Amino acid sequence: MFDSRNLNYKNPFGAVSTGTAVHFKINLPRDFHCSGASLIVENNSDKQVLDLFWCGMNGDSHEYWECHFAPNSAGIYFYHFECRTDRGIRALMRGIDGKAVLQGFDRWQLTVYNDFQTPEWLKGGLIYQIFPDRFYKSDETANTIPYERFIHQNWDEDIRWQPAEDGEIYNDDFFGGNLKGIEEKLPYLQSLGVTCLYLNPIFESHSNHRYDTANYAKIDPLLGTEADFVSLCKTANTLGIHILLDGVFSHTGSDSVYFNRSGRYDSIGAYQSETSPYASWYQFKNFPDDYDCWWGFITLPNVNETDSSYNDYINGENGIVRKWLRLGASGWRLDVADELPDTFLDNLHDAAKAEKPNALIMGEVWEDATNKMAYGSLRRYLLGGQLDSVMNYPFKNAILLYLLEGNSSAFFEIILSIVENYPAESLQVLMNPLGTHDTERILTLLGGIQTVGLDRKMQSEQKLTQQQRELAVKRLKLASLLQYTLPGVPALYYGDEVGMEGCKDPFNRRTFPWGNSLYENEKAELTSWYHDLGQMRLTNHVLKQGNFRKIYAENDVLAYARESIHSDCSSLFVLVNRGEKFHDIGDILPVDGKSILGKHFNEQNKEIGPFEFSVIAY
Repeated sequence: MFDSRNLNYKNPFGAVSTGTAVHFKINLPRDFHCSGASLIVENNSDKQVLDLFWCGMNGDSHEYWECHFAPNSAGIYFYHFECRTDRGIRALMRGIDGKAVLQGFDRWQLTVYNDFQTPEWLKGGLIYQIFPDRFYKSDETANTIPYERFIHQNWDEDIRWQPAEDGEIYNDDFFGGNLKGIEEKLPYLQSLGVTCLYLNPIFESHSNHRYDTANYAKIDPLLGTEADFVSLCKTANTLGIHILLDGVFSHTGSDSVYFNRSGRYDSIGAYQSETSPYASWYQFKNFPDDYDCWWGFITLPNVNETDSSYNDYINGENGIVRKWLRLGASGWRLDVADELPDTFLDNLHDAAKAEKPNALIMGEVWEDATNKMAYGSLRRYLLGGQLDSVMNYPFKNAILLYLLEGNSSAFFEIILSIVENYPAESLQVLMNPLGTHDTERILTLLGGIQTVGLDRKMQSEQKLTQQQRELAVKRLKLASLLQYTLPGVPALYYGDEVGMEGCKDPFNRRTFPWGNSLYENEKAELTSWYHDLGQMRLTNHVLKQGNFRKIYAENDVLAYARESIHSDCSSLFVLVNRGEKFHDIGDILPVDGKSILGKHFNEQNKEIGPFEFSVIAY
C-alpha cells in the first residue's frame, strides 16, 4: 500500500531540504471502497492534513491516490495516511521495512533540513582514533610533569586498574605517549589509508583520559607543547591527514584553572571564591562543596554553557574553538553533544565555520541523531547550522547483530533507517566505529566475551582462548569489510588493526603493542587486511557518496550495493557469509562483475563458503 523506501511511493527518497516537493502515492485495494484519503503530517505541535487525489487504477484490484507536500521549515516531521472507507476511517501506519500496515502505531519520519555542506576532505576517507597516552612515546620526553602522576617505566606494563586505598579510581597512571610519538608514526597511519586522526583530549588534565580538562588553552605537558601540536598538524597535512580534536565542553575538571578545588593553580577558581571570574560558569547549591556535577562525579563540575563569559571563552573570536583551528586542527569532535544546549552548539558552529569554512563538527550521539530527545525536545543537530555529523554507533550495533546472532534483517533495518533519516551531507561523513575508548575492544566482543555483570577484577582476567581468537579474527574481517563499505567514514580504533583485546575502560586503553611478539601473527595478517581495505576506499569513488541498496538477506548471507551516481564510476556489490555452511548465490551476483576483494566467482563456482566474502565492481 505504501513503502517509504520505494520511489514509486515516496519521491525523493529520505531526508529533503526545505522547500522540496515530496511526492506521496498510496496503493489501495478497490474493496476498501475508498471515498477519500489524507496525508497527516505533524511537526512538534503543528498538524497538517493534506487531501490525496485519485490518480488511476493499478490493475483491476487496486487504485492510486497521491499528493505533494513541500515543507517550508526545517524540522522532524512524522506522517501517516487515513482513508475514508465503507468500514470507517482506516489508517496506514509504518510497519517493517518502511512498508504500510493497517494495524500499528508507528509513523514514518521525514527529516527536513536547511541546506548545508559538510567538509569534502573527509568524504571517502578513513578516521583513526588515538588515545594519546597509549599510542606511541617518542624519545623526546616531557621536562615538566605535574605532580600526583604515576609514570610507568615500561611501555609493555599492564595498566593500573585497581582502586586506590580509599576505594576511589583516579585514572592517574600514565605511559607517556606524546604528540611527537604520533608524528613519528604518521607514515604508518598513511599506509593504512588514514585521512583523519581523531585524538582523545590533549589539553592539560590530571587523569590519563583527560576528559577532566584543567586548561583548554594548553597542551598537557606530558604530551608536549603547542609547538609540537603545530608540527604534528603540518606534517600530517603534507601526508593528506587532518587532525580532529576532542572538545569536552559540558564540564571541566575540579582540579583546573577554572574551578581550582585542589588549589594547584595560582588563579582564583570558582571553588575558592564567589567573586572568581569563573564563578558564573558553575552552579552551586551550597557554596563551595555542593555543586552541580557531571553524572554525580565531584571531580567533574558541570558548566553553564549559556553563560556569556563561558560562551565567549569557548566560542568567541579569540576563543578556544578558533585558537586550535588556527594552529592547525581541522575540526572538533564534541563530547556528550546531547548534553550541550542548542544555543551553545549554534555558537560553536558559527565560530568554527568562521575560522575555517571546511572545519568538521562531529557530535557524540549514540542513537539516531535526527530523532534524539534531549532537554525535553527533539534536537536539531543535523538540520543545518549545528553538527556536520555524528559518531554512528547504530551501524556498529547492526554489524554485531548480524555477526553474533545471524540477524541480517535487523542489520538492514538499522542501516536503512539511518540512510533514510539522515541528510545526505551528514551521511557521507558519518563516523562509523566498531570500537572506541568507551566500548569493549571489537575483537573481544566478536570472540564471544560479554562484559555485562563483570566487575573490574573479572574484566581484567578476560582473555580470548586460541579458538575464540581465531573465530574473532574471522569475524573481524567481515565486520571491518562491512564497516569500510557502508555509507559514511570508517573509524578505526588504535590497535584493532593488530588484534588488541580488552573489556571496557580501562582495559580497552592499553598501550599499542609496538614490537610485542605476542601480537606478531595477528599483526601481520590483520595489518595487511586493513591495508587492503584502506586502499579499496581510496581507489573506489563510489564509497565516497554512492547510494546504498539492499539486495539480499537470508540465513547467514547478506548482500548490498553501493551504486554510483556518476557514469564514469563503477558500482560495488558486497557479499558476506557469516555462517559455517555453503550457499548458492548465483541468482544475486551482478552480471559482468569483477571481484576486487575476497572470493572470485565463475560459471562453475557460484557458492559462498563459511566466513567468505566478496566485493565485486560492476
